[in-house]
Amino acid sequence: MSRFRILVISFVTFSFMGGLVTPASAQIELEDELVMERPIPALNTIWIEEMTWIEIRDALAEGKRTAIVPTGGIEQNGPYVVMGKHNYVLEGMCERIARMLGDALCAPIIKLVPEGGINPPTGHMRYSGTLSVRQETFEAMLEDVGRSLHQHGFEWIVFIGDSGGNQTGMQNAANLLNEEWGTEKALFIPEFYDNAGVQLHMEETFGIFEESEGWHDNYWLSAMQAAVDPETVRYEERVQSGRASINGVSLVPLGRTIAVGEELMRWRTDQTVAAILTAMER
Repeated sequence: MSRFRILVISFVTFSFMGGLVTPASAQIELEDELVMERPIPALNTIWIEEMTWIEIRDALAEGKRTAIVPTGGIEQNGPYVVMGKHNYVLEGMCERIARMLGDALCAPIIKLVPEGGINPPTGHMRYSGTLSVRQETFEAMLEDVGRSLHQHGFEWIVFIGDSGGNQTGMQNAANLLNEEWGTEKALFIPEFYDNAGVQLHMEETFGIFEESEGWHDNYWLSAMQAAVDPETVRYEERVQSGRASINGVSLVPLGRTIAVGEELMRWRTDQTVAAILTAMER
C-alpha cells in the first residue's frame, strides 16, 4: 500500500451510504448527538449500568454529583450461602444509601477482589469457585473506575466495601486519586463495614445473640441477604433439610428474618450516609 493511500485512509472514511465523512464532520455529528433530547422517559433507578447514557447525562445536569463504587467479592461463605453474598447485600445497601443521599448513583458492584493467593492457593482460594485478583489489579480497577466517573462529571467518588479484604485497597485508591486530582473528592468510608456495630444493634433491638459455629457465615448478614433474595441463603432447602439456622439462631420464620435484615440495613444506611456527609464536609 502506498504512503498516499495510507494517508487518505487515516484522514477520510466512508459512510455506509457512500457519502464522504471527514474527521471534522464526524466531530460535528458527535457533538449534535451528545446534546440530543432524551427520546423516552427516564427509568427510575440509581444503578448506572441500568441507565442509558442520556439518562446519566441528564441526571448529572439535574444535580447528581456523587458516584458510589461498591466492592464485594466471589468467595466461599460456608455450606449454605452463595459465593456472591457480599454482592447481594450491596444490591440492597447501595440502593438505600444513594436514595437517602439524594444526589447519588451507584456504579456496578465490583465483584472481583483479592481473595487470597491463586497458585499456590491461600485464603478463600482454597475453596472451589472463589475468584481472586491481585491487590495491584484491584486497586488499579478502582482507580480507573474513579477516573472514569470523575471524567463524566461526578464530583464525589465514594468507595464502600462489604468485605474485610477490600478495605485497604479502597483506601489506597482514594488516596492516589486525591493526590492525582489535588482534591479530597475520592472518599473511602470505613464506617460502612462496621460489623460490630451492626451486630450490637441487632442484639439491642431484637435480643438476638449468636454463638459461632465456625462457618464463614452469620445470622445478621444472612438476614440482610435474605431481605434482598432468600434463595441466596438457600432458605427453602435448609428448611427441608432441618438446617435453617446459623450460630444458634433460626432463620424461621422467613418473614421475621427479613424484618431483621431490613432493620439492620436501615441502621447501616443511616450510619453510612452520616459518615459520607461528614467526610464531604472535611
